[in-house]
Amino acid sequence: MKKRAMIVLTIIFFLNVSIGGKDSMNILCITHEDFETPGVIQEWAERNQHNFNVCKPYAGENCLNKDDFDFLIIMGGSQSARDYVVVPYLNDEVNLIRKAIENNKRIIGFCLGAQLIGEALGAKTEKSPEKEIGVYPITLTEQTINDPLLKYFSENLLAIHWHNDMPGITSSAQVFGYSAGCPRQIIKYGERVYGFQCHLEITKEGIETMIQHCPEDLVPSAYTQSIEEMLKQDYESINQAMFRILDSLSALQ
Repeated sequence: MKKRAMIVLTIIFFLNVSIGGKDSMNILCITHEDFETPGVIQEWAERNQHNFNVCKPYAGENCLNKDDFDFLIIMGGSQSARDYVVVPYLNDEVNLIRKAIENNKRIIGFCLGAQLIGEALGAKTEKSPEKEIGVYPITLTEQTINDPLLKYFSENLLAIHWHNDMPGITSSAQVFGYSAGCPRQIIKYGERVYGFQCHLEITKEGIETMIQHCPEDLVPSAYTQSIEEMLKQDYESINQAMFRILDSLSALQ
């Protein structure tokens, strides 16, 4: 019986390895600040046995000439997407995004990352009507009922915000979500290309780090929460939404 059980376990192990290998992806994640990390995105990638590579062009890493990835993730940062033409590594990022779109890669961008996707498609970054810092609801549009990433969510989705600008939109782009302070929170640029002005990936620890490194952003405004308000939010449920979206985007054929 022990020998038979060992054989069964061995078969299950190799089946799992085979399945994991078949479904695993090469993910390239571009970051723009040491303190603004991929958050739970990296946890999701490791849990699903994907190859997760972090690219830090702002730190001088020569990592923007890659094309051997299946999934491109572009994170936020304090840089301005409007400056991409005069900032060499941002210009290289936009070129990388443009090629990835042409090659039908899976692409998702957050905050600055969403704005750079818009720039890659010729849509200029604009000033958001309001600065938003904290956790505020996003209203999803009726179009999301048929969207493979967002159809699982109710009309209101809690999200993290830390921005002054918003992505530009192309003639074919679909705005799938908006907030009280910003009309462009979630944008679908293509079948596999999404821009999120908001954040779903930041953990509570990540927010604490942002507060520490960006105190100048916390000047009171209509949509700027206090430190106390931010620290009492339920980041785990927001992170669960991130996991669901990543599962759905990775499953797209």
